[in-house]
Amino acid sequence: MPDTMRIHATVHGFVQGVNFRYYTLRQARILNLHGYVRNRLDGSVEVVAEGDQDALNHLLQWLHGGSPSSTVEGVECEWQEPKGEFRSFEVRL
Repeated sequence: MPDTMRIHATVHGFVQGVNFRYYTLRQARILNLHGYVRNRLDGSVEVVAEGDQDALNHLLQWLHGGSPSSTVEGVECEWQEPKGEFRSFEVRL
């Protein structure tokens, strides 16, 4: 599928301890994306997602706003070719 892509995003700000990963999981599943979200040791959140490019754009837009209790200060995103390694979207520890 030519419209299938992958994003590797890092979300900075007050994004840990505010259910950010679980809201991201919900958004990704609604958008039928595959991949994962996890906390990083530096206080940021990492998101790797594959799927339809329009759906990825919606997720990326959502990441800039974040969960209700979070404060997103910035999102770094790299667009990549999909690898097809995921069967679902999950929270990784």
